[in-house]
Amino acid sequence: MFSLLFAIISLLYTTVGQAGGTAFLALMAFAALPPTQMRPTALALNIVVATYSTWVFNRNKVIDWTMLRPLVLSSMPTALAGGLIVLGEHIYRTLTGVVLLLAGAAMILRRGHAADRNRETPLWGAVSVGAAIGLVSGLTGVGGGVFLAPTLIAMNWASPKQTAAVSAPFILANSTVGLVGVLFTGQFPSLHLGLYAIAALGGAIAGTAIGLKWLGQTAISFILAAILLAAGVQLILG
Repeated sequence: MFSLLFAIISLLYTTVGQAGGTAFLALMAFAALPPTQMRPTALALNIVVATYSTWVFNRNKVIDWTMLRPLVLSSMPTALAGGLIVLGEHIYRTLTGVVLLLAGAAMILRRGHAADRNRETPLWGAVSVGAAIGLVSGLTGVGGGVFLAPTLIAMNWASPKQTAAVSAPFILANSTVGLVGVLFTGQFPSLHLGLYAIAALGGAIAGTAIGLKWLGQTAISFILAAILLAAGVQLILG
């Protein structure tokens, strides 16, 4: 049953280009997994899910690599630094939850204006945003996609569809270096990671197909906002 829930989370999140790190963390907290296992397990599952999503998006030629490059190059060093920092559990959950609630609120406020990309992404903006989100993603273990997506849409740098395609490789890069940092702190994934990864991959295969073929811009915006708000509330109250 626990693995099935990982699959469902992965399916829902990958429809909008996310990997599911926030919900993975919330589920593990509910199941009372040791805090030292939660962050590395979530990051490892992010890598599995985002690897598949990135491969599919790239095969369909929907990833804007020009926009992605400065975001990733600036975020990876800070994600590694964030992974090396261990926060207290209460601070960790509260910080992550508040940021997700703010991101969800921003998505709702921008839903009527997010159909198209209105302006080019300035280099300074991409570098600043990438560095900040990389640090937060390393600290929290969520990969950074849930912070990147509302930022790109709120700044009119990308449409929801473009954001979904860019988020997957961004999550993959930051989760990988973040996990390296976490492992150096002595935190390791759950012994059941292999089973969880198989379930998450199955959900990712279905969710990515749904997101590419059947979801429009408005649907992606609403689903992403709902995911952000639900995950934020769960982390703060859980």
